Amino acid sequence: MPDLSDQPCLIARSLALVGDAWSMLILRDAHAGLTRFDEFRKSLGIAPTILTRRLSALTDEGLLEKRRYSERPPRDEYVLTEAGRDFLPVLFSIGAWGRKHRNKNGVTRFFDAETGTEIDPVTIDRTTGAPIGTRPIRIAAPE
Repeated sequence: MPDLSDQPCLIARSLALVGDAWSMLILRDAHAGLTRFDEFRKSLGIAPTILTRRLSALTDEGLLEKRRYSERPPRDEYVLTEAGRDFLPVLFSIGAWGRKHRNKNGVTRFFDAETGTEIDPVTIDRTTGAPIGTRPIRIAAPE
């Protein structure tokens, strides 16, 4: 895959960081409260070498912070940073797309812990209030 990290398009730059499924699933699990290597490995069924690389990349890029929770033996946990917490709406937008366009049978559902209602995300433009995708867009090159 080409290096997209220097592209002028912020979608391309962001995909360079979290554009693979493992990174997004690690962030999903971190939002669900998982913090430890073994928790991520068990939840995802991911090879330890791949998990190590993804956790390192997410930490290096500032979406996760590595914190020591045990000195003997040395053990670290991975907690969401502000940037990592800000990624949750992206995950829910992907899930909403999947709910509409992929098979809906036997899928995980997400609920608001306080109200008990199922989360049905809508991405809107802050200025117009219009749902994204309902109005034409224009892409402008950097100046």
